[in-house]
Amino acid sequence: NVPAAQLTPPPPLKNYANSVNPADPDNAIPAGQTWVNTNTNDGGVNGARVLSFKNWWMGQLVNQDRNILEKLTMMWHNHFATETEVINRAIWAYQNNTILRKNALGNFKQFTREITLDTGMLFYQNGYLNTNAAPDENYGRELQELFVVGKGADNATQGFAEADVKAAAKVLTGWQINGTTNTSFFNSNRHDPTNKQFSAFYNNTVITGRTGATAGGLELDDLLNMLFSINDPSLHICRKLYRWFVYYEIDAAAEANVIAPLAQIFRANNYEIKPVLEALLKSEHFFDVLNQGCYIKSPVDMIVGLCREFSVVFPPVATDYAGAYNTWFLLNSLSFIFQQYIGDPPNVAGWPAYYQLPQFNELWINSDTYPKRNQFTDQMLLTGYTRSGKNIRIDPTIFAKSLPNPGDPNLLISDSITYLFRLPLTQASRDQLKRDIILSGQTSDFYWTNAWNAYIANPNDTNNATIVRTRLRDLYQYLMKLAEYQLA
Repeated sequence: NVPAAQLTPPPPLKNYANSVNPADPDNAIPAGQTWVNTNTNDGGVNGARVLSFKNWWMGQLVNQDRNILEKLTMMWHNHFATETEVINRAIWAYQNNTILRKNALGNFKQFTREITLDTGMLFYQNGYLNTNAAPDENYGRELQELFVVGKGADNATQGFAEADVKAAAKVLTGWQINGTTNTSFFNSNRHDPTNKQFSAFYNNTVITGRTGATAGGLELDDLLNMLFSINDPSLHICRKLYRWFVYYEIDAAAEANVIAPLAQIFRANNYEIKPVLEALLKSEHFFDVLNQGCYIKSPVDMIVGLCREFSVVFPPVATDYAGAYNTWFLLNSLSFIFQQYIGDPPNVAGWPAYYQLPQFNELWINSDTYPKRNQFTDQMLLTGYTRSGKNIRIDPTIFAKSLPNPGDPNLLISDSITYLFRLPLTQASRDQLKRDIILSGQTSDFYWTNAWNAYIANPNDTNNATIVRTRLRDLYQYLMKLAEYQLA
């Protein structure tokens, strides 16, 4: 179970300068306090808040508890995609993240309702501009095509019509955003009260038009009931979960033996997400050796995974919030360079690596990103990264000490590979690593064992510490340059 504290972590903090406008409300917020409850009229300050929000999110990733919440929050961010650059109001971006986090393991139907009325989504998809005089079809289209029903290969019947997009848009007319309270609300004067006719794909359903203050909510419920009961999202969402956690290619066997049973669990549990994930992640299929080491790590997975694998030390946010945010900024900058910037997928469909046929996650690796990934792992082992005097780097001795028996060069290498890779290395490769790196060309294992034991006995001995650190650094540098390290 996910702790309540992780579902609602402490909010992002003010780590930026005041507005030059003395009347801006943001100026009253002390440095190091949260900005999420105070509106600002300053575009520059709001841009700084968006960066604060993104860095805060990276902080949640590197400091997460050992559970699935952060992985799922990222998945739903990719599924119900929005872009902070378009929303351009940090409070709404933060509210959107809160909804993703809150519903990550909850009921998908309720999740879809909440995201439909989310301030960030209403702005991003122009829902707040959707009126009876000028229906905006953006969200009505994406609700069906991307969020619930699916399209193409993700919907075997291939078939809601353009008329269904128009009808859904009319159902959703009248919703607006209150920029003072940062809430969504329904304006019945902007709502289309006529009956909405849907196509044969939805059994020619008619959603009865309504008037008055409750019309928007009632028609939204009717729309969701139609989407979930007539063309339910179970297969579409189960495929999304499979591609996120297992493998991007779903062959006929996986469709019949994994996706279809998961979809049945989804429907039987009234679209609760948790039972589906439990079944998938406990299945023999998930642990099948053929499904291990076949998935290319996303940039966020690689960056965050490295920091957590090697126990990289960050400034504690409780006593050095500025230092923490500066180091999280460094990771976000790298994520951007590697082509996955959290908070800003390239479009409403999310990152192409999760939907673009036929490459899918192979798109993460190219002639630009692969060398940069290697430069990242090299630099983390050498000088690390520094911003405003705060440095993050790998101390290879910390990682080695976490292993059961690092004084034995054979076990040091074997355990390191087991921990860092999802695929084995041949014994010949292990022997070469031991001889050329850990033993520096020597043949006797005690050459390393003596050096390690001497280091542990007296870590302040500079010469011996340098020998141990250099060999460990070279070992992990070599391992992380292998293709196997790019796989999960």
